[in-house]
Amino acid sequence: MRILLQNLAIMVLSLCIGNAHAVAKKQPHQRNTVAKAVASAKSIHKPVQRVAVRQGGGKHRIVRRAIAPPAPEVFNPDVLDIQSTAALVVNTGDGKVVYDKNITAVSSIASITKLMTAMVVLDAKLPLDESITLTEDDLDFVKNTGSRLQIGTTLTRDDMLRLALMSSENRAASALGRAYPGGMAAFVREMNLKALSLEMMRTSFVDSSGLSSSNVSTAQDLAKMVTAAYQYPLIRQYSTGNAHAVHAHNGRALQFGNTNSLIVSPDWNISLSKTGYIREAGRCLVMHATIAGSPIVIVLLDSWGRLSRAGDANRIKKWIEYHAGRIG
Repeated sequence: MRILLQNLAIMVLSLCIGNAHAVAKKQPHQRNTVAKAVASAKSIHKPVQRVAVRQGGGKHRIVRRAIAPPAPEVFNPDVLDIQSTAALVVNTGDGKVVYDKNITAVSSIASITKLMTAMVVLDAKLPLDESITLTEDDLDFVKNTGSRLQIGTTLTRDDMLRLALMSSENRAASALGRAYPGGMAAFVREMNLKALSLEMMRTSFVDSSGLSSSNVSTAQDLAKMVTAAYQYPLIRQYSTGNAHAVHAHNGRALQFGNTNSLIVSPDWNISLSKTGYIREAGRCLVMHATIAGSPIVIVLLDSWGRLSRAGDANRIKKWIEYHAGRIG
């Protein structure tokens, strides 16, 4: 009997499927209508979350509840709310501090280090057209990060400098320090001497890339470093470049971009930029930009989220523009 019932069920199901196919073949416009309805429903569908609701007897049932979109950020002209753990904003035109937060707190600075690396390379007046080949000494054994620049790749010092500043290329920064007369030890010594000459008294460097968490500084010291780096035309040019292509050792062209998303924004006029990130440092950003006609240095350290440093920078810009307009 069970087998007989199963066979009957299969026959009924087969007839239903056959009829459905016949209707679909005879009336293709119905399929289009259904497809359009589905597409329309998707277009107006709101994001949902599944929520467990307790019922009697300790049981739960799953219900779907619409998720409201996040409310747009409301600009408050009375309060500049910066999410970064430490921050400093200075108008270098008149020397006035626009905003400061934990400016003497010492913390890791990650790839912000590469601004000092660039200054030491340029101060030494080493030939920028000299070729440097990446070796295993340039591999990252601290954070185990990767790179599209393979070991054996040969680039000019100029290309290494550009990639270190624009794309925060760690192997390029390592190669710049390693190829310095006297090697990496001599290079790091020059980095620290340069910091002392700039009166960066709470700053210390141990490598040329910033991968080590022992590369430390403060927002106050980094504002001095940004101001000094701004005096180098190549640092200004390379740190704000949008894209650059180099050829790998196998002849394949590699395209690199800028790690600062604000560079391509038409709302910004940025003349120097550097980002940084390792776990100990959080997300960092330093910039020299023109805002409301004034030269502004921005230092943001230990931003908690991927977009927080850009968000903080935009809040600062809006704040300065608003108050400049009020004064004018």
